[in-house]
Amino acid sequence: MASTIKDVAKMADVSISTVSRVINDSKPVSPEARRRVLHAIEVLDYKPNEVARSLVTKKSNLIGVIVEDIGSNFVSQILRGVEEVGRMYKYDILLSSSYGDMDTEVKFANLLSQKQVEGIIVISNLHNPKLEYKLEESKIPYVIISNFYEIDKFRANIDYERASYEIVKDLIDKGHTKIASVAVRRDYDRTYEKQKNAGYAKAMEEMGLETTELFVEDLTTEAIENAEKDIVDTLKEKEITAVFTTFDTLAINVMNILLDNNIKTPTDISVTGFGGTTLSEIYRPKLTTVKIPYYDIGAVSIRKILKSITEKDSDFKENVVLPTQIIERESVRKLND
Repeated sequence: MASTIKDVAKMADVSISTVSRVINDSKPVSPEARRRVLHAIEVLDYKPNEVARSLVTKKSNLIGVIVEDIGSNFVSQILRGVEEVGRMYKYDILLSSSYGDMDTEVKFANLLSQKQVEGIIVISNLHNPKLEYKLEESKIPYVIISNFYEIDKFRANIDYERASYEIVKDLIDKGHTKIASVAVRRDYDRTYEKQKNAGYAKAMEEMGLETTELFVEDLTTEAIENAEKDIVDTLKEKEITAVFTTFDTLAINVMNILLDNNIKTPTDISVTGFGGTTLSEIYRPKLTTVKIPYYDIGAVSIRKILKSITEKDSDFKENVVLPTQIIERESVRKLND
């Protein structure tokens, strides 16, 4: 049978309140009494009831994390940043995965609130107004991280327009003048896709080059396959030599489409990605891409939560813009050698 706080108090010959003060380090206790209490806790292997303790101290040292899919590469990199910084500050993570179900996200938000978490981080590319309403209602500090939808609340992210401009400019510097973009059409005006295409258009227009914007409905294999004919026909008709895509997965699917139509990357058409995920390193040819600092996004986000907890800082309007890097690999060919 597990030892209780009464057992510790009896063995240490002190009151229950004294044991509580030692455990919570809430009020001064004489060195001798503290020594006896700690000795009793060790001998009896006493484990405090963390839920009851959190109700008294108002601190659970728990951060709740809701993810869309724990198997997602972008989610796992962000989660690593969240976990490692949380551990530095002695916070544990309660992790739950919705696997793309918006009702499940709301259910987990309720559950985490009941678990007395001190903050909530959502890593998801779902647009879920019900979840946002529930998080606001809970009064618990929270951050939503997405690499697809624009977030009105605090976000640690990158300048998508600038990063897109820079990688397209790099293609131009390598001699490409006929460059197409391939982006996701779904909810276009509410997503970072609009910013990415704006960066592409800016780089092209600065050099007096014609833009060619192509779209897939979403990132599913079916949607990309449905756009195959339009993509291939347009690339041939416009004599495109390079394609700027808005996701690494989209870039890889485009390269597969090209290969199915006897168009080789980068011999015939160069292709760039966006994200810098693990896939970009292992696919052949290795993908030239914009590397998003996902780990840092997670680290900065949990730091914002912890600052809100310790300093009662409720200002979640000031965003943090992180730097990006162009990773040059094998999928882009120079035309001006």
